[in-house]
Amino acid sequence: MRRFAPWLLVVLCAAGALTESVAVSARWWWAAGPLLALALLGARDISQRRRALLRNHPLVGRLGYPVREPAPPAPVPHGEHEFFAPSAGPVPPPEEEPRVRVGGPDCRLPYDMALLNVSALSFGALSSRAVLALGRGAALGRFAQDTGEGGLSDHHLRGGGDLVWEIGSGYFGCRTPDGGFEEREFADRAALPEVKCVSLKLSQGAAPGGGGVLPGAKVSAEIARERGVAEGRAVVSPPCHRVFSTPRELVLFLARMRELAGGKPTGFKLCVRSRRQVLAVCKAMLAEGVAPDFVVVDGSEGGTGAGPGPPGFADRPGMPLTEGLITVHNALVGTGLRDRVRIGASGGIATGADIVRRLAQGADYTNAARAMMTAVGCVGAGRCPTGACPVGVATQDPWRVWALHVGDKARRVRHYQRATVRSAVRIMAALGVPEPDGLNPGHLLRRTDATTVRSYAELYEWLEPGALAAGAPAGWAADWAAADPDIFD
Repeated sequence: MRRFAPWLLVVLCAAGALTESVAVSARWWWAAGPLLALALLGARDISQRRRALLRNHPLVGRLGYPVREPAPPAPVPHGEHEFFAPSAGPVPPPEEEPRVRVGGPDCRLPYDMALLNVSALSFGALSSRAVLALGRGAALGRFAQDTGEGGLSDHHLRGGGDLVWEIGSGYFGCRTPDGGFEEREFADRAALPEVKCVSLKLSQGAAPGGGGVLPGAKVSAEIARERGVAEGRAVVSPPCHRVFSTPRELVLFLARMRELAGGKPTGFKLCVRSRRQVLAVCKAMLAEGVAPDFVVVDGSEGGTGAGPGPPGFADRPGMPLTEGLITVHNALVGTGLRDRVRIGASGGIATGADIVRRLAQGADYTNAARAMMTAVGCVGAGRCPTGACPVGVATQDPWRVWALHVGDKARRVRHYQRATVRSAVRIMAALGVPEPDGLNPGHLLRRTDATTVRSYAELYEWLEPGALAAGAPAGWAADWAAADPDIFD
């Protein structure tokens, strides 16, 4: 009500001025009339629910909308351009949206994952209402929401959707006073029915190897309580974990997490740094006889709604999603582990074509962060680190958060996810593929120059099941020989 008060006062003053002006002389209506019209328009901006920018910036926010036209389609270059190979015998798209069963032989409570889900978005990086809208959208559409490394907040739980609880090196939500991993607290919270999977974050595309950063401007009293940190001070997650330091210790800790979580699907997320490191983890899985239920591959093109890393850091360390995804897929196939480990892909996923492209490159499902933020109302103002988001998405300022209407944005999230998955399914049907597991690298083509088109089956080396254990192919032999299950680097 306090937000409406100034505009109500302006409207009353304008109405009074108009009445007085007309009483003195009808010629004065031209001065008071526009003031009244603007005041009424401003009041309307505040009361509507679809555009958070106008709720926070009535009248002024309208100046931005006419210029935000969709960008014209980029011309097809003579150099690299990717496209799909449609089938001469397309098939009807399935009536039910496909789902992927996540859960290997050591998992007691497998989960059916949607083809597109909400990627890691923490409460702290995002506002309470943005997190809640994403959760309610996920509940409406029956897809998963990754909590991000900021902890399992009440706003995630109130959303009612299926949650993937992500644990980072700060162990927020299951943290000891000295910043370590608290097993009992983790087990208690992982047992919640809303939590369907648990995920250990090794690295992310926005800052691989650098740890996460939440600027002090966004660390409110509630965030401080949730994370067990000081209010108003920047929260920097350590670049590495305290509970393991080798690939072997990593896979054993993942097995322990799955045990503590009651047998729920357990996996990890990383931005791939090198083929050798991925192979070292696979060797550790073989040596210990345990494996995660899923691996989420984040591309170096991924972003963050929290705070920026060091200048020049993002988009430099770590592999882009295409190379990272193909590396992880081939490593798991070559070691005979692919059948028990599902692969998720995140980093720049926005359209149905993006989903199909990543499935053809080796993923089983995809996650989107930036596109989901757009569905919730993000206008790309670039103010995430400052806490001054004009639409209440990436801020903890209660006055700015107020503008985001949860019900409207939840419906938008649900509609976006459904339309995008349907687009992917229609593309697959046009390729003659009724189910996602029918996609292969041959379905994705790339023009490499003005006269040459090659499929991904030709562009990359694809390993046969068990090929590494049986005797590594020449292109993989050096990395396979150097990979050590007891050394990351």
